[in-house]
Amino acid sequence: MDYAWYMPMKRTNVYADPEDLAIIKEAATRRGISEAEIIRQGIHLAAMANRVWEEPLFSRTFEGTGRTPSRPDVREAVADAVQRETGTAA
Repeated sequence: MDYAWYMPMKRTNVYADPEDLAIIKEAATRRGISEAEIIRQGIHLAAMANRVWEEPLFSRTFEGTGRTPSRPDVREAVADAVQRETGTAA
């Protein structure tokens, strides 16, 4: 992903391990992209991995028996949910 096309950039300085920089240099050469692009991608991944979301990933809760449902149980639960959501018979 080329971030320069999507958002304005802000310059910053970071200290990096020389061994990490050598790996980045090799990867950039192999992939045909700049070292800076690999570093930007890494920063983006780190930012997303540490982001705190305001809403939980799953907002619905499910009732269950505490056991792993069988295939027919799953099919029945899905069919019931579709019927409730669409108002039609499955």
